[in-house]
Amino acid sequence: MLGRMSRIVQIFTSRRMLVMLLLGFSSGLPLALTAGTLQAWMKTVSIDIKTIGLFALIGWPYTIKYLWSPLMDRYCPPWLGRRRGWILVTQLLLVVSTGVLGFLNPSTQLVAFALLATLIAFFSASQDIVIDAYRTELLSDDERGAGAAISNTGYRLAMLTSGALALILSDHMDWSEVYLIMAGAMAIGILGTIIAPEPSEKVIPPRSIPEAVLLPFFDFFRRARAFEVLAFILLYKLGDVLAMALSTPFMMELGFTRQEIGYVSKGVGFASAIVGSLVGGALMVKLTMRQSLYYFGVVQCGSIIYFSHLAMVGRDYTVMAIAVAIENFCSGLGTAAFVAFLMSLCNKRFSATQYALLSSLAALTRILVGSSTGYIAVQIGWPMFFVFSTAAAIPALLLVLWRYDLWQHGAASAEVKP
Repeated sequence: MLGRMSRIVQIFTSRRMLVMLLLGFSSGLPLALTAGTLQAWMKTVSIDIKTIGLFALIGWPYTIKYLWSPLMDRYCPPWLGRRRGWILVTQLLLVVSTGVLGFLNPSTQLVAFALLATLIAFFSASQDIVIDAYRTELLSDDERGAGAAISNTGYRLAMLTSGALALILSDHMDWSEVYLIMAGAMAIGILGTIIAPEPSEKVIPPRSIPEAVLLPFFDFFRRARAFEVLAFILLYKLGDVLAMALSTPFMMELGFTRQEIGYVSKGVGFASAIVGSLVGGALMVKLTMRQSLYYFGVVQCGSIIYFSHLAMVGRDYTVMAIAVAIENFCSGLGTAAFVAFLMSLCNKRFSATQYALLSSLAALTRILVGSSTGYIAVQIGWPMFFVFSTAAAIPALLLVLWRYDLWQHGAASAEVKP
């Protein structure tokens, strides 16, 4: 027991975890600057709501980032290695583009404003590609859960910085100054890149663009039961996605005010999710991947049912806060295991492409399933809707329980050929 606790402390206090925190912050910072914070800026200068709505399209690079990820597997910058070199390039581009955006006026330079905001999203998605690949290549098996948890903590802190803090600052200074401060905050991520260690394992990059594009697919699908693994990736967060897709309208329908929902979701929910992911990362040091996915999946699934209780109780602030805290904590546990599992599936030779593809596949659940939740809730009512969401999580648990030992995951041979 003491040996395991010592290993947990050693992992969480290591230089690698500090780097994960700083790079997680760097990854999360640009998101709000091209989403909610950008929308608030446009609203304050009286841009019409239809135009503001169209700016949601700026986020398209995040959904198709796998298209250019092979370039980042194939080519290596002449500084700081294959991963850290690309991370630094994207960070410097984000500093410049975010700073320049602050000097544009959305009222008179809307087209240029939109193009530059899209460029920031592109650089941000590119940074995510390489940070995910670097994390996959750097961390050992027992560090992956902790690394996923620490990265998630940095990511959420960054979103709070570029979201809530930026909005508060905008009440006291010009938007141009706010965006210059946010551009300067990228120095935190740059520091992480500079102090980051190189992965110990030397990896031979793909020798050509065709190899970089094709071999990640051949490598993955040559594994036993690859389609079962893909099904699991789609299903693992299904219950969570269903339950949370309409959480705000659900609570408003019960009579909670927007302020009450905001305090709980941004306060209690934020803290619970961070604590959950950190606890999950610590527990994963002593648990196997199979145990982590199953145990955390069970509690993640079970946490949803408490919302049925809330639906039957009605407007009870304490019950609502408990439901949000439990769900976010348990979801944090599941996320730590799930991200670590995605990392374990990647061949380090082309981890940028494989992780980008697998994480995009996981995001499909939110896009495809989320759109149908309103119809389901209307048909069966809120209490049964959350029971249904809980049941939707069970197939993934059965896959882990009965099929995990048959899956061949982890990096395959670097000499894979189509």
